[in-house]
Amino acid sequence: MTNNGQSDFSNLKNWLDDACSRGAVAVITGMNGDMDTIGSAISLAASHSNMMACGVHLGRVSRKVCEKLSAPFRKINSANDLPSQLTAVVIVDAASPSQIGFDLPANIAKCIIDHHATNEWEILEDDILIQQSVSATTEIIANYLDLYSPQSLTSPVRKLLLAGLITDSGRFKHAKNSTFAIANKLLVGSDINYQKYVEWLENNPTNSSEKGTLLRGLQKSQAIDSGEWSIIYTNCGTLEGRMAGLLLGIGHDVSLVSRSRDGTTRLTARATKKSTDEGIKLGLIMQKISQKLGGDGGGHDGAAGWSGNADRIAAESAFISEVAIQKREVKNND
Repeated sequence: MTNNGQSDFSNLKNWLDDACSRGAVAVITGMNGDMDTIGSAISLAASHSNMMACGVHLGRVSRKVCEKLSAPFRKINSANDLPSQLTAVVIVDAASPSQIGFDLPANIAKCIIDHHATNEWEILEDDILIQQSVSATTEIIANYLDLYSPQSLTSPVRKLLLAGLITDSGRFKHAKNSTFAIANKLLVGSDINYQKYVEWLENNPTNSSEKGTLLRGLQKSQAIDSGEWSIIYTNCGTLEGRMAGLLLGIGHDVSLVSRSRDGTTRLTARATKKSTDEGIKLGLIMQKISQKLGGDGGGHDGAAGWSGNADRIAAESAFISEVAIQKREVKNND
């Protein structure tokens, strides 16, 4: 851990102590409800009785884990569902206000904890930003709890944090050295059987309708060379993340899956570790698309998304064009 990281955590501890001493603090998740944002929120909230994890959505894996662990999480639809005596909010794993799914109350102090390369939050005098270049926001939370609230690292919290690390790093394919170090800390001395836990975490049966959707997406897929990169792309009505992962396994640098529904287009992209090492930064590409077409885009180097009102073909073309101008930096990976 760098000295800067330690300074971040000291500032975070002081900010949280002050906020919690004055009343309720909502720990708000990103609206995609993936395991990184959900695991981060519930684990951080476990460190103080005045904090509650909440958000608009639980993803499939997140719901499964929360139900298994009886993890406390409050589903909300708007700011009206937040506690009336709210003193502050913490937002985890969301790179912009649009990524939480509702408008925050006016004049509320906020803490942003995130690991994305992009950030569109306005940080005011009473706010704090903890933004670190790590593999997952759960890595930031795990390090913070290890330093300032080790008693919070119960077996359920360790499992929540580990699930976030595993899923957001692509089962450690996009992990940094620090990710392995914190995963080891979570496992040592715990009752977690890593192999069984990963097998259970990744066992998400696909029903016949979903299988049909994935097969149709595979049948419609096309490949194209975009500058120095190869892209495989298709459109799919649901399960875009899984579809993008399947396509990437074929052997291209980047996969792209688009979806249009109710006037909104969504892009979901994945890239291989080799491609991100050599220059692909999907999060920044999606941010550039939002600057061109409107909407909201961002994410990680190897996994990112965009959503907006643009035509699907126009959005796909914008993505392919942005990839084309990325220069490949061939590195020695020995």
